[in-house]
Amino acid sequence: MKFLLYSLNYAPELTGIGKYNGELAIDLVARGIKTDIITGAPYYPEWAVHKGFKNAYTATLSENSVNIYRCPLYVPAEVTTVKRLFHLSSFAISSGVRLFSLWRTKPDVLLLVQPTLFCAPIALIFCKLTGAKSIMHIQDFEVDAMFGLGMGGARKFKRFACAVESWILKRFDVVSSISYSMLENARLKGVAEDRLMFFPNWADTNFVTPDNDGSALKKEWGFNQDDKIVLYAGNIGKKQGLEIVLSAAQAMQSRSDVHFMLVGSGAHCDDLQADAAERKLTNVHFKPLQPWARVPEMLALADIHLVVQKKGAADAVLPSKLTNILSSGGHALVTAESHTELGVIAERFPGIYTCVEPEDEQLFTVALQQLLNNDLRSTNQIARDYALEYLSKETVLSRFEQDLQQLCGREAK
Repeated sequence: MKFLLYSLNYAPELTGIGKYNGELAIDLVARGIKTDIITGAPYYPEWAVHKGFKNAYTATLSENSVNIYRCPLYVPAEVTTVKRLFHLSSFAISSGVRLFSLWRTKPDVLLLVQPTLFCAPIALIFCKLTGAKSIMHIQDFEVDAMFGLGMGGARKFKRFACAVESWILKRFDVVSSISYSMLENARLKGVAEDRLMFFPNWADTNFVTPDNDGSALKKEWGFNQDDKIVLYAGNIGKKQGLEIVLSAAQAMQSRSDVHFMLVGSGAHCDDLQADAAERKLTNVHFKPLQPWARVPEMLALADIHLVVQKKGAADAVLPSKLTNILSSGGHALVTAESHTELGVIAERFPGIYTCVEPEDEQLFTVALQQLLNNDLRSTNQIARDYALEYLSKETVLSRFEQDLQQLCGREAK
């Protein structure tokens, strides 16, 4: 089978969609599936092209036998709605040129990752001409996220954008997504039930385990072994609303044993650091994204993990960081509305994490203080068991291979 992955993000990005795309491509090659990727220069989450990469057309064969075709794109230093739209459309244009240069390869399946929806029309035309099966894999609902976070503007534009989105989605052979609530959202947008496919983000449950030891890293970062660490690790952007973490830290400055670690980068990172400095928060510490090899010990040093999002984001975007938190058996505080996927999981699996309404500083701080008063040394077995049953990398990707074979009318190996 020939598989073409079409996505804005790819390895060596350390977090988010790029990380999962990199692992997916390597796994498919190991299963005997010829895999190519059309992508941009790596830039996320720093919003700057990574050192060692050119923002230009390049073609390389990775050490894992994946053909990587990179395309130039506009990467704004400061992300606004208008600049983000230019960013997405620039990749759609440059990657469209690259896509049609590969039409002779005639892939059996093309999987387009959303974001970005801008690439969908050209992807559909390519599939029509080559006979490839088309999959739209939704990591983020771009349109919903844009309007849910107040970036949209006029109602007429929203109706138009939603109508275009629905028209596009209904023309893919398969629409997949990472949560059941996001699949339900796709169904409400007009996608037929028999075209929906569940394809969640996964955790490497053999690598990220409750047995990992974070004591050495804790010492390296200058903390005492008795200190309690509240960790947020991931993208630092507008949709997270991490000011709520600073407010909680401000309310808890009298507790000298509690430290807040924000590990990551993103378009909002400088602003957040300036905010913390203005508040004179000595209990808040910033670190850059850590290499994947250090993630298990980083997760292990945390007493409480934070998964923070603004209202309107939790069903448009399911945070990928949660998978590894659960795999580590960590204790987490999650902000999500009760009707969202994160809220439903919290209700169905009591104890998996603590869930509070987004953007409520007082509720967030009280919940955090209550968690800190618990015995956090033991493994959250409910979280670990959930990861083993539903998020195991081998389970998820084996099922995806079977779905691909079925889509192409073949028997799985």
